[in-house]
Amino acid sequence: MATTTDMSSYKLNHTMIRVKDPQRSVKFYELLGMTVINKLTFPEAKFDLYFLGYDSPKAASHGNPVTDRQGLIELTHNYGTENDDSYKVTNGNTEPHRGFGHTCISVDNIQAACQRIEDAGYKFQKKLSDGRMRHIAFALDPDGYWVEIIGQKPVEETEGVTVTDVETYRMNHSMLRVKDIEKSLKFYEEVLGMTLVRKHESPNAGFNLYFFAYPGKEGVPADGVTSNMEGLLELTWNYGTEKDENFSYHNGNDQPQGFGHICISVDNLDAACQRFEDLKCNWKKRLTDGRMKNVAFLLDPDNYWVEVVQNEKFTGKPNF
Repeated sequence: MATTTDMSSYKLNHTMIRVKDPQRSVKFYELLGMTVINKLTFPEAKFDLYFLGYDSPKAASHGNPVTDRQGLIELTHNYGTENDDSYKVTNGNTEPHRGFGHTCISVDNIQAACQRIEDAGYKFQKKLSDGRMRHIAFALDPDGYWVEIIGQKPVEETEGVTVTDVETYRMNHSMLRVKDIEKSLKFYEEVLGMTLVRKHESPNAGFNLYFFAYPGKEGVPADGVTSNMEGLLELTWNYGTEKDENFSYHNGNDQPQGFGHICISVDNLDAACQRFEDLKCNWKKRLTDGRMKNVAFLLDPDNYWVEVVQNEKFTGKPNF
């Protein structure tokens, strides 16, 4: 059995969010062009998992095994929540439970894409015409999670275009707010082996954005444009949070719950986890803990959960 692991083969596989009614949620993400790539049922534990992603012939990961993809969304449904009038998730954007921010899709023609979502009856946190930033929008999924919409082309080039092809969409990134950017940079670069592909500084507004990826064989785009990539991680750092000893973000797994985790898939699960052990990482769950011996969970500096799973491409067999 191989005892080494190659971080250049890692993928940011999925982002997990809890949902109240899976039928409503799947319908929404299918409207965005996604497909249920896989569904796992655990009736004895009373929950199901739905893995959605882009799988058309034009999709970046078309036809790949579920763990050999980037930019999936995992919906977790705990049985009975759809019939519980009191059940609701926290979307990560309301005080005092801010932490997870949003997922983001990139689209061919942003005006047409937003109009299509609005015509389907879905609400927006921010329309293109709201505020000063006229090149991004935020749609709301059935549970109130924010889904950012960005264009793969400059917004000026798609003005007046009335058609949109969902087969060209990408699940571009997921955003997390972090308290101490230096600690987070060290974790995601040195521990998880991700590459910083873009940085946006907004000193007047008091925040910076950092975009990480596993570029793989394609590498980082020479022009620096990341809107056609999938499976990025955006870290948002608001200046000064690192200086407040009492400040912390909500990880989505403490009550009230919502966002659950991000997940990386690796070439050799045992070797990867041994490396994390050697680096003295903080664990939520080691491979040897509990009944599920094929998944592990690290804790990042803000106590967000990072799932680690085997990329099935390297074993030739499904994990479940």
